[in-house]
Amino acid sequence: MLRNYALFNHPLKEISQSKVLINTLNAYSFNTVENDADFQDALLHSDVLLPDGVSVVWAMHMLTGEKLHKIAGADLFTYEMERINEKGGRCFFLGSSEATLEKIIKRAAKDYPNVQIYTYSPPFKPSFSDEDDESMINAVNAVEPEVLFVGMTAPKQEKWAFHHFKQLRVGHVCCIGAVFDFYAGTVKRAPDWMIHLGIEWFYRLIKEPRRMWRRYLIGNTIFIGSVLMEKIRVYKSLLVSFYKVGMKKMLDSFYSDFIHTPHVKH
Repeated sequence: MLRNYALFNHPLKEISQSKVLINTLNAYSFNTVENDADFQDALLHSDVLLPDGVSVVWAMHMLTGEKLHKIAGADLFTYEMERINEKGGRCFFLGSSEATLEKIIKRAAKDYPNVQIYTYSPPFKPSFSDEDDESMINAVNAVEPEVLFVGMTAPKQEKWAFHHFKQLRVGHVCCIGAVFDFYAGTVKRAPDWMIHLGIEWFYRLIKEPRRMWRRYLIGNTIFIGSVLMEKIRVYKSLLVSFYKVGMKKMLDSFYSDFIHTPHVKH
């Protein structure tokens, strides 16, 4: 269940500056891992796993009492770019189309003038060949960036980053998916007030209902149902345990009283 994932619950500045793999977990990815063992491995072996979504924050509080703070991929992107810009350095965008990457370069040059931007647009296909993987790895390693942003949509990006993590000469590897389009402006993100209210998902739903209805209306319902069923299972387990312990104590007390009580002969 959700409690198997070690979700990050600290300020982003506390992430180690050494080589780390950073992923995000939301209701969609949680539902997806149920039928994708490779995706589950990638998330479970993340060095940092961010709670990306109010549903995950709610679920962890419901199941464990832990109070998390939502950290979206966009939050991670802003933090990393500001961090590199402050001291000067290199970042690499791996994924998306050439047109989108050009827009990212143009905007980032203004927003983060001290950051050297490098990009690579991989072929658009369901899975990569060994030659594709080698080309991407070589392109990244030629730069040795402080941060590698991977944007190939989930779960493709997480699995690729996990499988090739040891081969990459990088600092932070961040799988941030839709942030490429958000930052490039090819997809509009929800206004700040909706983000702060935790209803960014609703904005995406009304903007792209044909693509997002299954993810949010069905997916979120399945996720919430899974959380509630887990909570019921835990309560049921506790009640059974209390019942067994209570019955044992009662029986022990009965036998103790029966054995130690002197029997009067008439």
